[in-house]
Amino acid sequence: MDLAQIYRYRLDWIASFVAVAQYGGFSAAAGALYRSQPRISIYVAELERALGVKLFDRSMHPAVLTPEGRAILPHALEMLEQLQALADEASAADGVMHGEVRLGIYPSASAFLIPELLVQLGRVHPHVKLVLREGATKELDSMLLNGDADLAIRPVLPPVMGDKLARAVLWREPLVAVVGASHPMAREPFAQLGELAGMDLITIGEDEDRTSSQFETNLAFDQAGLTPHVSFRTNQPQTLVALVRRGLGTGVTNCLAMTTSNLDGVRLVPIADAHCQREVAMWWRSDHPRSPATSAVHDLVSAIAPPRWSWIENVLQPASAE
Repeated sequence: MDLAQIYRYRLDWIASFVAVAQYGGFSAAAGALYRSQPRISIYVAELERALGVKLFDRSMHPAVLTPEGRAILPHALEMLEQLQALADEASAADGVMHGEVRLGIYPSASAFLIPELLVQLGRVHPHVKLVLREGATKELDSMLLNGDADLAIRPVLPPVMGDKLARAVLWREPLVAVVGASHPMAREPFAQLGELAGMDLITIGEDEDRTSSQFETNLAFDQAGLTPHVSFRTNQPQTLVALVRRGLGTGVTNCLAMTTSNLDGVRLVPIADAHCQREVAMWWRSDHPRSPATSAVHDLVSAIAPPRWSWIENVLQPASAE
């Protein structure tokens, strides 16, 4: 290694290049790095001059990576990650864990998991900072792949993008029907997919998104050979409840999303059919080493007891035995 050549490159040039690539433009990168847009443009231009190649095609709006930029980006990311690892190791030299861990998570899992995680983290590793990156399920794999999150909590379905993510299942939760308090089904001990398929349903997902069919609720009907009538999809549990409360349909979704919502005026009815459940896992990049702080948060999340719904388990056990 020619150490004298290394002095030609400044770290803020490389960080600016990575930020523009990750955040999709110079303005977004400036906001993420708390720098002015002209400053980010200057840093990227300086790096281009030092390397002798163009990294972005600025004739496009927003600017896009050139072939040379795409080839260099993985190396720039690795440099920044190794620098972070160096800082993490140095901070742990005194025997006290330090560092920052960015955790991507969807809202209902956050409501269940984060309070206990923060209590445990404060007790065991008080100098480790947890930064939440809350988002919809399908945004979380992008956070990991783009380097915006170190760990993510998301369902196993819909499938993640690419093959660079590894997982460990944290819990399994039942699917439930959500009905108005005066609905005839509200008095039943459980529901079945066959009777739900003929109702106007409200499920998780987005109407114009093709991957919505890969959520657990849709796949449960598909595996049962049923074609449900889905009148509306939403990614917000409280919106689903509000629609059901106004008599606009019957909800079908995962239990945790409902038990972290305001359920006034609605009832949850467990679905008795087999395989009506959601698997939730912790995810990380399999091709990148974890920092000591990230490993510590990983272990704490793994040790938290999964959610339990004894009222559902008691109802479904007799139904499953029939």
